[in-house]
Amino acid sequence: MSQPIATTPSLQAVTESIIFPPGDIYSDEHPLESDLHREQIDLLIRLMKWWWRDRQDFYATGNLTIYFSPNQKKSEEFRGPDFFVVLDTEKKDRKSWVVWQEDGKYPNVIIELLSNSTASVDKGLKKQIYQNTFRTPDYFWFDPNNLELQGFHIVDGQYQDLVPTELGWLWSQQLGLYLAVYLGKLRFFTPDGQLVMLPEEESNQQLEQANQQLEQERQRAAILAERLRNAGIDPDQIL
Repeated sequence: MSQPIATTPSLQAVTESIIFPPGDIYSDEHPLESDLHREQIDLLIRLMKWWWRDRQDFYATGNLTIYFSPNQKKSEEFRGPDFFVVLDTEKKDRKSWVVWQEDGKYPNVIIELLSNSTASVDKGLKKQIYQNTFRTPDYFWFDPNNLELQGFHIVDGQYQDLVPTELGWLWSQQLGLYLAVYLGKLRFFTPDGQLVMLPEEESNQQLEQANQQLEQERQRAAILAERLRNAGIDPDQIL
């Protein structure tokens, strides 16, 4: 018995069978270098979101892919900064940052965490991309191991080194905050030098202040009681 002749599917049929990636494609970033890198990224994200908790016009995230192909193809032209902030945009969760779906916006601030395997790229190729293509105004890099911190701000299209303060702090014009190393971590500081704290740090500080106030009141009460005794008055008999 003769076998039926196999037919080659048409181009249209093949095309219709392909499932193309959705517009909100997931980020495609490599695993982080170490626990230090992951903890530092998480810290920066939490601090930024807490500091601006009443604002709805920014996006802060980390280790997330930015797709920026001029051909609007997600198979080319993409980078994944360790931490970045976009201003004047909707505050919502995203699977990735797709420039052509975000009104052409690029990050206003980028922070890269250096490691032995990425330092040369972060200081070279990525810096050039962030300067020439992204036009990101503020770019910083930080090494969680040796605590190296350096920052740049675009002036006339070129990154210029930020001059640190006497304390070694670097000013981010876009964030309106200083970046500095504090207890081995990269942290944010307000223009008047106050540490930007996490909610649990704020709670601990308030508790410490309350305990200090109670201790001061106890000391004042003890001094008053001693003075009353010296005056022949028993403080325990005073209502």
